[in-house]
Amino acid sequence: MNLLPHDSETLVSALSKEEVLGHLNRVTREVNYLDQRTQAKGHIIFNGIVGKSDFRISKVLNRADTFLPLIMGKVEATARGSIIFINYSLFPGALFFLAFWSIVLLAFTALYTFLIPNYWYAAICLILALVNYVVAMYFFNRQVKSSRKVFHQLINFQLKD
Repeated sequence: MNLLPHDSETLVSALSKEEVLGHLNRVTREVNYLDQRTQAKGHIIFNGIVGKSDFRISKVLNRADTFLPLIMGKVEATARGSIIFINYSLFPGALFFLAFWSIVLLAFTALYTFLIPNYWYAAICLILALVNYVVAMYFFNRQVKSSRKVFHQLINFQLKD
C-alpha cells in the first residue's frame, strides 16, 4: 500500500505501439458528462483521451467514486513490441479535497495543542486526520488494483465480449 495517492508501473508488450494504442482507442470514449449521447455504451471500458503516443483515461463506472485513479500513460515502440509507462493518480479535485481536509484537521490539532490547550480535542482532530488519510489511501489503492486489472486484461487480449 502506497503512502501517497500515486502509483506507477512499466509494462512490456509484444504488441506494437500502434496496436496498443489502437486497442485502447477502441475501448475508450471522450465523455462530456452534460451530454447523454457521449455516455459509455457496450464495449467502452475507459473514459478519456488516447493520443498518438500517450493516453489519459479512467475506468468507466456505473456510480461515482471519489478515489477512481486517473491513468496517464505513454507508449514507446521497441524492436519487439512496445513499452508502456503508466502513472495512476487521484484526479486533481479529489486530491485537493484530501489535502484540504488533512491540512484543516492538522491545523485544528495544532490550535488545540498550542494556542487553546485542550488535548482531548487535539487528539480527536489528529485521529480524524489520520483516519481520513488512511481511508482515502485504502480506497485509492483498491481502485488502482481494479483499474490495473482491467488495463492488463486489455493489453493481454483477455477481455470478455
